[in-house]
Amino acid sequence: MTERVKKNGARWGARVWVVGVAGVLAALPFAASGRLPDRLATHWGGSAPNGSMPLWAAALLPALAWAALAVCVAFIGRRGGFPAGPWVGASLLSGGVLLAGAQASIVRANLDVTDWQDAAPVGTGIGITAAVAVVAGALGRLAGRRAAPPTTPARPAEGGAVMEIPAGERRVWLSRLSNPWLHLIGALTGMVTAAGTVAAACGLIGAQWALVTPFALASLAMFASASVQARVTEAGLEVAFGPLGWPARRWAAGDIVSARVEDRRPAQVGGWGYRLGGLGTTVMLRSGECLVIRPRTGSEFAVSVDDAERGATLLNAFASRRRAGA
Repeated sequence: MTERVKKNGARWGARVWVVGVAGVLAALPFAASGRLPDRLATHWGGSAPNGSMPLWAAALLPALAWAALAVCVAFIGRRGGFPAGPWVGASLLSGGVLLAGAQASIVRANLDVTDWQDAAPVGTGIGITAAVAVVAGALGRLAGRRAAPPTTPARPAEGGAVMEIPAGERRVWLSRLSNPWLHLIGALTGMVTAAGTVAAACGLIGAQWALVTPFALASLAMFASASVQARVTEAGLEVAFGPLGWPARRWAAGDIVSARVEDRRPAQVGGWGYRLGGLGTTVMLRSGECLVIRPRTGSEFAVSVDDAERGATLLNAFASRRRAGA
């Protein structure tokens, strides 16, 4: 998959997140308007509220603040080449979580009171939100660092099934691939999960985990199977999944009988993502060439990645060396 497609997938994921957070910020006060006073407490001095806004302002101002933050991040991203380092994802994730959590805490504090001065304290909710925002930012930064392209130039492809490695040289092969459509599905189901969680935090609905959990699991499954990184070293093959590179599968070089390149299609393996079938295990992110290994034990494993031929020949070289006892 080309760098342009990968960048487009990242852009679409960011757009879904930005629009979704803006929608949550603007919709929450209006969704609870029947249980809120005409003016909402929006600022606290200690445990007592000391500032308020009309409902429309409490809904729109946070959404505008979020839009301004997103525009600033997009401007920085464009100047640095999208994505402009891991801080872009960290800023969007932490900022969105912080604003959405703060909005949920404000709405919950104002529920079922007739005067904004009677609103409940928000210290606990804001504290939890800040902690979650820090974690989200750290995860976004880690994902951004893993998504950065390798800085070492690729070597020319070697001919034959086994790569010739000159004495004294050490070689490593690395290939990444992502499917923007699976990322988009993961983002959409994630937004449904986030909206349900925020609504529950506001007290608008009960803890309907039976409704939220399937969307959360679907989002995690989509993100885990939407991107993959394959790495061949002297130790063997490692295939890491998701933006954080976890979970991962590993095979020692000596445990691999052979590696090859094979064209596979979703119809052959039963669809997209992590598939089990008659051909063994296939990680299908796009039609075309796959790196296929035949381990000593278990079924074959295939992963759709670019430059699979180079990875297969290098892996065969390492496997042959281990079998020869070198």
